[in-house]
Amino acid sequence: MTATTTDLGRIAATLQQFTGTDLTTTLARLEGAVKGRTVIDCGDFLEQHQVGGDALVAAGVMKLLFGQINVIVHALGILRCLPHILEPGETVEYVSLGAGNTGRAFDLETDRRVAEFKFIRWQGGAETIRQNSIFKDLYLLATADTDKRKYLYVLGTETPLKFLRGGRAMDSVLSKNVGMKADFAARFGDQYRTVRDYYRDHHDKVIIADVLPWLPELVEVPPRK
Repeated sequence: MTATTTDLGRIAATLQQFTGTDLTTTLARLEGAVKGRTVIDCGDFLEQHQVGGDALVAAGVMKLLFGQINVIVHALGILRCLPHILEPGETVEYVSLGAGNTGRAFDLETDRRVAEFKFIRWQGGAETIRQNSIFKDLYLLATADTDKRKYLYVLGTETPLKFLRGGRAMDSVLSKNVGMKADFAARFGDQYRTVRDYYRDHHDKVIIADVLPWLPELVEVPPRK
């Protein structure tokens, strides 16, 4: 196996050979087995327990692929939403499928709308980073200088709307984004103390739409614990 191998079946089989049925048990066994070894018999130990270079290459390739999963979900999700979003005669001007907006203002712009997509599976609890991300998209859409309709497409609207109608402090939401915090202050000063205050006055500028009915594949994926 080389570092460029992308055969997922072979990669998975190689990793399975190392991990066995339970990784924790396997690692505990290796910890016990390596105790007392010296440089003389380390090679025999590695061979006996299948701690080979192939397993490490497979793990490295899998790490690289999984590091791109969020980008892949984002790209596939946007593309699969298009048939449900576009109206007769509506034309796509651009989509931004990679990480971030790659120099473009939004994930999608047509001759009629601009849109951001958030394929977040909410897990409950504070989730401050995800809330910050949702608010950023909402704010950038709401303040965008365009007459086109503005959409924020989310994977289920209940949790995002609960956050936007809630009492989390604006200072907290903006604390990690210096640029947006400065822009917000320049526009509104200290007019809005909570997310609820801001959303109350600006909710009509952005349509929050649910993509769950269009992406049943993501509905079936359990949220990460």
